[in-house]
Amino acid sequence: MGKRMRTRGDRWGTAVVVGGGHAGLVTARVLADHFREVVILERDAVDEDTGTHPHVPQGYHAHAVLAKGSQVMEALFPGLRAEMEERGAPVFDYGERIDFLLPAGLAPRCRTGVRVQSFTRDELERRLRRRVMALPGVRLVPSAHCEALVAGRSGGVGGVAYRVVGADGAGESVELAADLVVDASGRAGGLDRRLADLGVPVPDKRVVKAKITYTSMSFDRPEKNPPDFDVAYQMTFAPRVSRGGVILAVENNRWMCSLFGFGDEAPPTDDDGYLGFARSLDNPHLAGQLEQRERPESLHRYVNVNNQWNLFHRSKAWPERLLAVGDSVCVFNPVYGQGLTVAAMEAELLQGMLTELRVKGRGLDGLGRRYQGRVARLLVAPWTLSSNSDLMWNRDGRPLPARIAHWYNKHLFAVSARDPRVWTRFVGVVNMVAPPAALFHPSVVRKVIAQALSGRRAPRRTPS
Repeated sequence: MGKRMRTRGDRWGTAVVVGGGHAGLVTARVLADHFREVVILERDAVDEDTGTHPHVPQGYHAHAVLAKGSQVMEALFPGLRAEMEERGAPVFDYGERIDFLLPAGLAPRCRTGVRVQSFTRDELERRLRRRVMALPGVRLVPSAHCEALVAGRSGGVGGVAYRVVGADGAGESVELAADLVVDASGRAGGLDRRLADLGVPVPDKRVVKAKITYTSMSFDRPEKNPPDFDVAYQMTFAPRVSRGGVILAVENNRWMCSLFGFGDEAPPTDDDGYLGFARSLDNPHLAGQLEQRERPESLHRYVNVNNQWNLFHRSKAWPERLLAVGDSVCVFNPVYGQGLTVAAMEAELLQGMLTELRVKGRGLDGLGRRYQGRVARLLVAPWTLSSNSDLMWNRDGRPLPARIAHWYNKHLFAVSARDPRVWTRFVGVVNMVAPPAALFHPSVVRKVIAQALSGRRAPRRTPS
């Protein structure tokens, strides 16, 4: 690549993003501010009108961008929220328009100040892809299979080798030199193999099995007699509440419904069985809307939802000029709605680090390990939330920290069901706009302990 630029403020040459899904798109948006050329390699045959595509199997299921993620994406893509709202994606206060059934009862309907928006993954990716492809210097290569990382100087990465696969499965391998390579290829995108081929020891993984199955459907919202909610939700909670579901009002006057169950409680993929599963839930609003459908709709199942964290930050041999983002680093159980938001926060983190390097006139060497280390710190809170909850479904091997957290959450939910102020704190934390410490404020801890000592259960209000 020759000598790297050191001139303060100048942009670098070429960045390659492996993977053109959500994480790859938000990362490419950031890179476009700092590189003269950004090349996105996407293995599916996508264009600017593509939404959900084959290697995003979870794209047919309910998605949530938490309030923090919405803030970050609005900063990166100004006007995105309004653009989505024009398509019919509602914007609302989390406490006012979500019918949320906690294990201890219905959450209070109250103003929380946390604004969220509901839409499909299909619409979100389409909007992001159109915007990113319109940026100067950005080029998308569809049907591009990344085969290898190309070694650069001093043991770093100097580019990639990829092959554009045609309808007949054939295609010639192409080498593309790059100043920086970002892997956003996902859980099964092959980064482990590419690192091993480069001679880099693959770091360990943390895996927590979620044992959950999703089945989802999208269908028309009736125009008459709209309900007083935009989202209805029943959360699962070990070991008693093994079935759950969510229904969201989304763009184009549609509902998106995802039903989920742990262990053997898999939601059926036939229409009658699906409705029967919905009717078995304690929150009747999901079945209530499904019963108003005028025609059957396609059902989609998703089962590969284990939590998985690749501990790249622990690698002492991590190559220079290589970053990993999104599901390539960490996959969360989607029931917690963290993945899209975490990917946006990783892009925000990268924006700050690249800006600092340019302001100081520094090069890219050393960025990779520093970035993966900061990503690891970012992941601690969402990983702890999702993994501790999922560990409690295992009858054996429940670690003490998970059991303590589960005990605390059990009583916290009971308090939240009758205390709007505690519920508001919980909403801020799960939306990542407030730190987890907000749930351990002395005023909250006192109420949780009092609840535990009293042994009483919150009133089990049934959704009307």
